[in-house]
Amino acid sequence: MKAVVYNGPRDVSVKDVPDAKIEEPTDVLVKITSTNICGSDLHMYEGRTSFEKGRVFGHENLGEVVAVGSDVDKIKVGDMVAIPFNVACGYCKNCERGFTSYCLTMQPDPKLAGAAYGFADMGPYQGGQAELLRVPYGDFNCLRLGEDAREKQSDYVMLADIFPTGYHATEMADVQPGDSVVIYGAGPVGLMAAYSADIKGAGKIMIVDRHADRLKLAESIGAIPIDDSKVDPVEFVLNETMGLGADKGCECVGYQAHDPSGEEHTEMTLNNLVKSVRFTGRIGTVGVFIPKDPGAKDELAQQGKAVFDFGLFWFKGQTMGNGQAPVKRYDRQLRDLIAGGKAKPSFVVSHELPLDEAPNAYQHFDNRDDGWTKVILKP
Repeated sequence: MKAVVYNGPRDVSVKDVPDAKIEEPTDVLVKITSTNICGSDLHMYEGRTSFEKGRVFGHENLGEVVAVGSDVDKIKVGDMVAIPFNVACGYCKNCERGFTSYCLTMQPDPKLAGAAYGFADMGPYQGGQAELLRVPYGDFNCLRLGEDAREKQSDYVMLADIFPTGYHATEMADVQPGDSVVIYGAGPVGLMAAYSADIKGAGKIMIVDRHADRLKLAESIGAIPIDDSKVDPVEFVLNETMGLGADKGCECVGYQAHDPSGEEHTEMTLNNLVKSVRFTGRIGTVGVFIPKDPGAKDELAQQGKAVFDFGLFWFKGQTMGNGQAPVKRYDRQLRDLIAGGKAKPSFVVSHELPLDEAPNAYQHFDNRDDGWTKVILKP
């Protein structure tokens, strides 16, 4: 089968690799029809993680079931399914508590928790930027879609990661109707956080970035765009909130946060959120932060550490939630919003391309070239 293979920093190619297949009785085999390039893929693409050469990328996947293991009961051949990026067992302590993003069974390293398709340090599972994908524990991990699945697959494929991840940010921030919300990062996840805040009835949504195409998309869904290359985002938020700060905040950038000049500051968005959110406010952090970053120029950042303004955070009595989204906690209700015509997350999509164009797409997306806001690949 054809697949997007990592060859080294900023070097991917579409190669023939061994076909994915049923390996366990609980497996499901999916023919991929839509698979996204994610901002998290770029950390690996840029060589900033331990992702192994020769592995297949892709954790945002959707497709048609073409085979099932002998112990699969619910999922049938022919079903269209969205596949959460979390590879989870469904029965360990964390899964039973709803934390499928920290499954204890599927992560082979006993010191770690959580597994994912085509992702560094999250198990050996191949990604879905390929013609076929093996889904372990298919009855648990596949989300069945309705008759409109093919018609709306550009919306439904967002259920694999970015829509639930953006929603998770607003859940950890406890966004309530009428709240003012500030979001740092207007990439696909940040846009989904803004979209989710709007779905929840937030009264004012502000989103900070400096890419005009992303800010234009934010404005299209009613968010107030803040270009931090032109204004101080903290001062802007304070001015919009009578000097009090936003009720809630979301971090959707991660450890490669950088200032308008391009210099990285791992702690920048975290500290700006502490300053931007009111006393006793809540913050949800879904931007990726990692324990080690050998590619960082800063010595602390190389150790996965950030100079976090904990004193101000404590003084303001704020609360912060963080970590990867447990997709299954949200994907069904978000699916039903799409099915009912209440949500259309595909507004972030700029390109739908054949799988063979993946190398060029990665280059444009990594460069943040104008108009390249979200890419769907079609095997």
